[in-house]
Amino acid sequence: DVSEKSVEISYENQPFVGEESAPVEIVEFGDYKCPHCAEFNNTLLPLIHEQFIDTGKAKFYFMNYAFISTDSTTAATFAETVYQELGNEKFWDFHEHLFANQTTVDGKENFMSEEFLEAVLAEVATAEETEQVMHAFGENKGKDGLEKDMDMANNLGVNSTPSIFIGGKKVEGMTMDDFAKMVDETANGQ
Repeated sequence: DVSEKSVEISYENQPFVGEESAPVEIVEFGDYKCPHCAEFNNTLLPLIHEQFIDTGKAKFYFMNYAFISTDSTTAATFAETVYQELGNEKFWDFHEHLFANQTTVDGKENFMSEEFLEAVLAEVATAEETEQVMHAFGENKGKDGLEKDMDMANNLGVNSTPSIFIGGKKVEGMTMDDFAKMVDETANGQ
């Protein structure tokens, strides 16, 4: 049974929230255009924060599985660039702001345009920081980070978003009870 087997996930140079020493890794593979990912970020993630991250039980990683459209790839590459250029904390500010504003731009299909992403970043970063990211993005600096995530997602058999892994095992259920059970099992080395 594939789901029982822990898979090697590389956490190096990946954005995360929580204590570095937290014993359990929770990973979301997500797509910035995916409405279910926005819903997860708005509803379940605050609970995950409360129960596992703030208590030091787990740390939470976001990795890209950009598959919905070219806009997904643009947004993922942009977010990777923010992470590389401005660091972990600024990445999460941008990440949360992007999901919070996912569908608010006149319902247009192309809302993950470069202009839109720049506008979202400008709300959480300084003018200098925004310019720095735009310059790096123009040089396609986030591309390697995204490719690394996509390779990992493909190796893990990710085919939808959000896909959640706890301790390297895919979570089949999407309730807090399912998460809690797996966090405890992982922490206890089961």
